Amino acid sequence: MAEERSRRVFLSTSAALSAAALSSATLAPSAGAEESGERLTPQRPDAELRAILREIDEHRIEATVRRLAAFGTRHTLSSQTDPVRGIGAARDWILAEMTKSAERSGGRMTVEAQAYLQQPAPPRIPVATTITNVVATLRGSTTPERVYVVSGHYDSRCSDPLDATNDAPGADDDASGVAIAMELARVLATRRPAATIVFAAVAGEEQGLFGARHMATLFKTAGTNVQAMFTNDIVGSSRADDGTRDPRTIRLFAEGVPTSETPAQADIRRAVGGENDSPSRQLARFVRSVADNEATGMTVRVIHRRDRYLRGGDHIPFLEQGYPAVRFTEPHEDYAHQHQDVRVENGKRFGDLPEFCDFAFIARVARVNAATMWSLATAPGTPEDVRIRTNRLTNETDLVWRRGTDPDLAGYEVVWRETTAADWTHVVRVGDTTEAKVDLSKDNVFFGVRAVGKNGHRGPVAFPTPLS
Repeated sequence: MAEERSRRVFLSTSAALSAAALSSATLAPSAGAEESGERLTPQRPDAELRAILREIDEHRIEATVRRLAAFGTRHTLSSQTDPVRGIGAARDWILAEMTKSAERSGGRMTVEAQAYLQQPAPPRIPVATTITNVVATLRGSTTPERVYVVSGHYDSRCSDPLDATNDAPGADDDASGVAIAMELARVLATRRPAATIVFAAVAGEEQGLFGARHMATLFKTAGTNVQAMFTNDIVGSSRADDGTRDPRTIRLFAEGVPTSETPAQADIRRAVGGENDSPSRQLARFVRSVADNEATGMTVRVIHRRDRYLRGGDHIPFLEQGYPAVRFTEPHEDYAHQHQDVRVENGKRFGDLPEFCDFAFIARVARVNAATMWSLATAPGTPEDVRIRTNRLTNETDLVWRRGTDPDLAGYEVVWRETTAADWTHVVRVGDTTEAKVDLSKDNVFFGVRAVGKNGHRGPVAFPTPLS
């Protein structure tokens, strides 16, 4: 038919192209966009990642959750000096355990107690209170300026958010998330990722996200290139409040319209239809591509919301600073075992106790996190300044971007999908270049660009903005 055209990708001559890139420069003729480029497939875990996943220890995770619950309460306003009970004792124990992990790193991992004095912030912080994050940093070997953060919060609460005295074991919410961050720090301490990984146990979450907000602000003030942040919050149980179980699914919450979006950015988003292509959505797609597989044993269910309905977590302060951030949470919550006084009513046990946790489930969530963090930290970073040229009317699409500085960068790929598709479906290899011309209309599909390392690892996709 006359309207049928060969779909081609014309590569920039500004950089030398690999043989692999040249081999895919001209694509087979087709009658529709669905035939342009190769079908995109998930990235399979390599031998090193599989070895990392095997080292995730369910029994260590269980021991961590039980030890944290044994501090009685970890309320932000509880004692900071009692050696056996309260948030101070929990803080000191986490710091000691993280330091043990760092000792295995050959000096590459450092640990700090990141403390500040929070002035009164009624109603949840009625008096000036020291809030301390425990932060372990594994410095990257080749691109240490690129940073990825994984966290859980170690403070807890019971029914009354200001009750700093009664038991608040906080096993699921959120000793489970802290146990994951600590287990990843232990397992990855002996490895050499290209980028820097930060493992954090933050405080003040239940009182208003104070610890995470302090950490995110410090990163922003220092100009830190945080390319992804993950919070694990309520990841301890596969059992719903009706007794049903879903032990092989983890929810991942990812916002659409960016929290930090400016009016000018909103105008562009509306003009190009980018509501489903925020950096956090690209991050969620990346997680599914590397961590939803038989090696982790988990399905990642992406939820297109910033968080649960009218609720929030420690990723939000990072979103406020313009960093891509998402939240892991168990598939269905049991509200009898979070934010509840420990008690028995009508024969039913209430309270966030270790006996209601599923430790095999937490270990699998830890593997999802490990697969994600390692894949990010051993791939090139997210491409920067990706643009679509708009200075001429055409049914072709011209993409340009800035070349990254990763020493192991091999080249780039253009990905695309139909506007109604939830995830990227097609990929075109374009080699080590900073331009590509795709014979598809930017009116009809969404495009993205991702970097490829010499090890074959792909980084997250960057969604382009217009360039006049």
